[in-house]
Amino acid sequence: MRSAPVRPDGAAIRWAEIPGREPARVYLHGLGASSAPYYAGVVSHPELAGHRSLLMDLLGHGVSDRPGDFAYTLEAHADAVAVAMEAAAVGEADVVAHSMGGAVAILLAARHPGLVRRLVLVDANLDPIAPQPARVGSSGIAAYTEEEFLDGGWEATLGRVGPHWAATMRLADPIGLHRTALNLARGSVPTMREHLVGMSIPRTYLYPSADGEVAGEAGLVAAGVEVLAIDDCGHNIMVDNPDAFARAVAGALRGGRGGRTVGV
Repeated sequence: MRSAPVRPDGAAIRWAEIPGREPARVYLHGLGASSAPYYAGVVSHPELAGHRSLLMDLLGHGVSDRPGDFAYTLEAHADAVAVAMEAAAVGEADVVAHSMGGAVAILLAARHPGLVRRLVLVDANLDPIAPQPARVGSSGIAAYTEEEFLDGGWEATLGRVGPHWAATMRLADPIGLHRTALNLARGSVPTMREHLVGMSIPRTYLYPSADGEVAGEAGLVAAGVEVLAIDDCGHNIMVDNPDAFARAVAGALRGGRGGRTVGV
């Protein structure tokens, strides 16, 4: 395990690192997750193996530190990842990011363009969302006040998300988890989608084909974002269909095809 302090108080981001050739690949997880449990099964796939790969945990998640005074905004997460990447001397990296981590990755590329070579977003959040009580995921967590979340909401959320997600969510700091969910629901200004369509780097968006068309897909494709539908999976594409995920990511990092592809 590697680590780098990313704040003046010494709070550190930690990651599992697999050696290999450059350009490096940085993998970011979703809300209440951890990168190694979600990506370890695919980074050694024949389609993806051989590159230096950093499976990073965001502050407040997994094995990274959980500073109590950290803002836990998407921008603050992106800036912290940038410090860790600079400390790891990755240069321009290919960033593969899931769900909430995709929102962070977009802001990382927008705020620190010299660090990101290509973006592969895995069913990532592109727009603000409305808090919805008793829902699974960020919208449900964001519906609580911080006090409510710490006084029963944390336990209720763990019971709703199911055993797989709960296994990594239990590793997250409850305060950091709630504040991150709240800021994810608020989104960024400009929005993550607006940042994404305005970029010139190669960008790919993966999503489960069972979900139907991605919201605003025509605008993404018109802006040069490659949109790929992946069969036989849910939101956690890399876990549900690792072979298809590895093929899609490898294709995107080789240059992609542009436009829209169904049933990868």
